Amino acid sequence: MALRPRQWTKNVFVLAALVLTGKLGQPDDTMAAAAAFVLFCAVSSAVYLVNDLVDVRQDRLHPVKRHRPLAAGELQPAAAAWSAALLALIGLVGGFMVNTLLGWVIVAYLLLQVSYTVVLKHMVILEVLAIAGGFVLRVLAGGAAIDSPISPYLYLSVIFLALFQGFSKRRHELWVLAEAAGDHRPSLCEYTMELLDHFIVIAATATIVTYSLYAIESPARPPGISANMLLLTIPFVLYAVFRYLYLVHVQGEGGTPEDMLLSDAPLLLDVLAWAASLLVILYLLPRLLG
Repeated sequence: MALRPRQWTKNVFVLAALVLTGKLGQPDDTMAAAAAFVLFCAVSSAVYLVNDLVDVRQDRLHPVKRHRPLAAGELQPAAAAWSAALLALIGLVGGFMVNTLLGWVIVAYLLLQVSYTVVLKHMVILEVLAIAGGFVLRVLAGGAAIDSPISPYLYLSVIFLALFQGFSKRRHELWVLAEAAGDHRPSLCEYTMELLDHFIVIAATATIVTYSLYAIESPARPPGISANMLLLTIPFVLYAVFRYLYLVHVQGEGGTPEDMLLSDAPLLLDVLAWAASLLVILYLLPRLLG
């Protein structure tokens, strides 16, 4: 589907501020965060449509992307353009209706994505940094929606996680497309498998370190004897990173992170267990021990 609803899983990052600041369940904040999530689904789908319009020729050379509606000729370019404009307008108007800061974050997100589609995706390394910036703006949007500050360590862990997935995706593309990689994405000619493996290890290590710092220093830590309980969530993050590396290097995956999450049972169960442990530590334990 041209709107790529499977990739809406990325917009879960919009809800991070709501959950990690202890405001989940508070009616006004929950509604504002839910609205921000829906609006980001709209604007991200608009971006995917624009990206497919620009990349339709290259997508026809890709073994998987050639099945996308535009590349396959199932969707007319004019319909895709009008749909993208409408979705972007809904996102912008809705964002400013929630609050001004959220509206400007959505503006920044759209500008970054347009810059990526037109220029940045052709620039080695910068193209993956731009993808990481999109995830940071998702987290920032969630904080803006509920007017709540977020730990800088959370931003850092999101940046490095996005870089980890982004470089893994480029590795998969380079491996799958081989000599035709440059025809699909010119920046792929600037990478080597060895270089990407170095980038992936650095990003994976930084993800674990910065998340661990978040668990130690987070202002959302529960008080009293359970203050350090967030450290118990670190093993889930370790397993997720190691499992992802296994899928990339042994199973030859990594091209579509959202599909990996939904199709690999151990990875999905680990992420769900991590989320459940956060909810227990941040919401249930304070009530039981308070």
